Amino acid sequence: MEKKAVAIVVGGGPAPGINGVISAVTIEAINRGHKVYGVRDGFEHISLGKTSQVSQLTISDVSWIHSEGGSILRTSRANPTKNKEHLNNVVNVFKELGVGYLVTIGGDDTAHSARVVADTAGGAIAVAHVPKTIDNDLPLQGKASTFGYQTARDVGTEIVDTLMRDARSTSRWYLVNAMGRKAGHLALGIAVASGAPLCLIPEEFEEEKIKLSSLVDTIVGSILKRAASDRRYGVAVLAEGLAEKLDVDSIPELASAERDPHGHIRYAEIDFGGILRRAVRARLKEFNIDLPVVDKNVGYELRCCAPVPFDREYTKQLGFGVVDFLLSGGSGAMITRQGDKLDAIPFSQLIDPHTNKTIVRYVDIKSPLYRVATRYMIRLTESDLRSDTFVARLAELTGVSSAVIRQEFSHCVAVEGLFPDRLEEI
Repeated sequence: MEKKAVAIVVGGGPAPGINGVISAVTIEAINRGHKVYGVRDGFEHISLGKTSQVSQLTISDVSWIHSEGGSILRTSRANPTKNKEHLNNVVNVFKELGVGYLVTIGGDDTAHSARVVADTAGGAIAVAHVPKTIDNDLPLQGKASTFGYQTARDVGTEIVDTLMRDARSTSRWYLVNAMGRKAGHLALGIAVASGAPLCLIPEEFEEEKIKLSSLVDTIVGSILKRAASDRRYGVAVLAEGLAEKLDVDSIPELASAERDPHGHIRYAEIDFGGILRRAVRARLKEFNIDLPVVDKNVGYELRCCAPVPFDREYTKQLGFGVVDFLLSGGSGAMITRQGDKLDAIPFSQLIDPHTNKTIVRYVDIKSPLYRVATRYMIRLTESDLRSDTFVARLAELTGVSSAVIRQEFSHCVAVEGLFPDRLEEI
């Protein structure tokens, strides 16, 4: 009796290391006597019952792709769970091809789709998921990073390093918008590694919705604080998820922003960086500061770069592990690495019972690591505004009275102890 085939589907945005998983899954499955089918463009075509973009993979197809960025199977955000007919089409296509094992590679949305496909197949197709996202926001045990994150952080850090040198050379500020739809792991990792003077992530704002003015004044406060020590330059790294937390009344463009099949704002379709840059420059002029401010998106540059050795090794292990799990009778789980061991986390442990979606891992802003990160950043603090000497220096710099300085920035200062206060530490 012929062994059931293995199918590979990639969903969501690209991440460094996808090809490493595809390679390892294909080689291990074939070596165990199974056919392997690569499904191009995620669930897009098979959701319509089409098999034109499904092809059998060989070892020679994948033996050297682990060092390459991107995805040889391409990827998409097609979501078959929103339409029952599409979901049934996926299951029927796999049955017709003799597929008994499905490997999905993706983030939280793809993990959710994999879980629903497994339920719909009713045991006919064993499903396992390999977590992938440069956002690093999946709830992996032991706070292990998702594959692709380490590479994205490394490359993002190199970019910000260069921008920081340019900022110092030209006396300007860069507003870097880093990927991170819900959580600020990537933005914070890049900021800390590069030594950027400021990083803002959604997690630090307790309110459900924040006004654009709060975000702008936080940035402007940092710019003024550095300028007070004769450093009229810097880089602020901002997590893109800040846009999702902003009150749409403060940015009307968000109300009608285009969304993907999972309901998420397509940040690339709105000029969030431009909106923020214009608002920051206008606010600086209110304080008589005419300073060049440039917005820069750092996202697409990170998703398809060649994976660093960490992610190459990591993805080979995950690819082997997912095949070993499925062919040993497992199903309905996400494959992770815990130290030097591979582990399978059941889908049921990943689901938020309130939203029925995959749990998001957020940056823990109460952790010692976050506190260490903030000690190397520049923010206006409560102590700063209480210091007559410091506020007088800002007043001299801007030509605005000390009373106005205190009034305008009191709503956005950081709490004591989290960020440096004294001028000597700027």
